[in-house]
Amino acid sequence: MRSVCIILAALFVMGLAVWAYKENYATQEVLREVSQIQRDIGHQREELAVLRAEWAYLNRPGRLRDLAELNFDSLGLLPLLPEQFGAVQYVAFPIVEDLLMELDTPIAVVGSLQAIIQ
Repeated sequence: MRSVCIILAALFVMGLAVWAYKENYATQEVLREVSQIQRDIGHQREELAVLRAEWAYLNRPGRLRDLAELNFDSLGLLPLLPEQFGAVQYVAFPIVEDLLMELDTPIAVVGSLQAIIQ
């Protein structure tokens, strides 16, 4: 009986060793994947920064003004001037009192909550 227990314990320990071995390699593989994903994220961020810089370069006001003048015949674009914009004091903002609703009748909220809970 004692030898059977020793053999079972040895088999159990060997099974745990095989399991730990497989888990170790699975963990290393996942860590490699995470590292690769982090490198890809870094490359994407660099590419995004370059694209933002290119966008800012292409949208320079002087360049856009020159393009509008060059293509005036085909597009009919006029250059933007400060006189074309209005002042904030001339903007008609909505009156706050008109946005508020008056409640004349009470609202039954408790019944609605009980229906949701059930």
